[in-house]
Amino acid sequence: MPRPTFPTNILDFQQRFSTEEGCHDFVLNSRWPDGFKCPKCGHPKAYKRSDRKAMECAQCGHIASLTAGTVMHNSKLDLRRWLWASWLMVSSKGGVSASELARQIGVSYPSAFVLLHKLRHAMVAPERTKLSGRVEVDETLVGGPVHGKGSGRHHGAQDIVVGAVEVRNEYPTRIRLRMVPYANSVNLHKFIRENVGEGSTVVTDGNPAYGGLGGYKHVEQVVGRGGLTHLDVLRFFHTMVSNLKAWLDGTHHGAVTTEHLQAYLNEFAFRYNRRGNLGAAFARLLELAPTVGTLSRDEIYGEHPPHRNPMRRKQLEGRLNRW
Repeated sequence: MPRPTFPTNILDFQQRFSTEEGCHDFVLNSRWPDGFKCPKCGHPKAYKRSDRKAMECAQCGHIASLTAGTVMHNSKLDLRRWLWASWLMVSSKGGVSASELARQIGVSYPSAFVLLHKLRHAMVAPERTKLSGRVEVDETLVGGPVHGKGSGRHHGAQDIVVGAVEVRNEYPTRIRLRMVPYANSVNLHKFIRENVGEGSTVVTDGNPAYGGLGGYKHVEQVVGRGGLTHLDVLRFFHTMVSNLKAWLDGTHHGAVTTEHLQAYLNEFAFRYNRRGNLGAAFARLLELAPTVGTLSRDEIYGEHPPHRNPMRRKQLEGRLNRW
């Protein structure tokens, strides 16, 4: 039996996932596309548990959870709310904020906040392939005061984000984003090695920190050199960053803190890389979920949230040292 197909529009989604029963069958068929088999004894028959989140083996009585090992594990929310949250998160061009999600699916703001962060945790594939071909790499500052706005609203302290944009046939295809404590050669080279395949053409500006990058063809783009203008230099990177900042300001109103910024960068990259097929984005999110585990509330609200960034602890320590 093949995996179930995924909805392509909100009417299709509403029809298929309007009941907990429909959500249960969808998750069951997604986890066991060839038919249920007991993880303990391999028996093919089982009974649905009353909470609709588990199956009880008809032979040995083993209880197999539908959500074990996923971001939904041990959640008190029903499957219907989880699937609706996943759909709203990937189907809207601007994403969804915690306050809007709370209103849409009828939960409290804290529950919506935790739910979204758990989904963001599932958006980074552990074995994702590296960018290749021609890749634009640069850094940007995210946060800080918003100038020219009478409300005095601000993002908080500025954070350094390094990004890479894969370009094929003059079209940006995939991106990677990471917070770093300092934009020095150690951090920038490490980011490139971990996210860009060797032999690729890495395009940067004239920042000397990119110098000595071995294993890649390094191309520098500097305004005025070879007739290049501001619109020519790293144009795909700067367009992407402009969209990132507009999203943080528009959907999240500049309220993203340093402690959680990497999670939002992960979401933006996930949505950007699948912007041409929202159904595929929903499918990929659910496909990733059983492989990445989940986060507890203590981890999300803790001092060092594990938002899948190897530089995360150094970033926070660096900020404390600067103060």
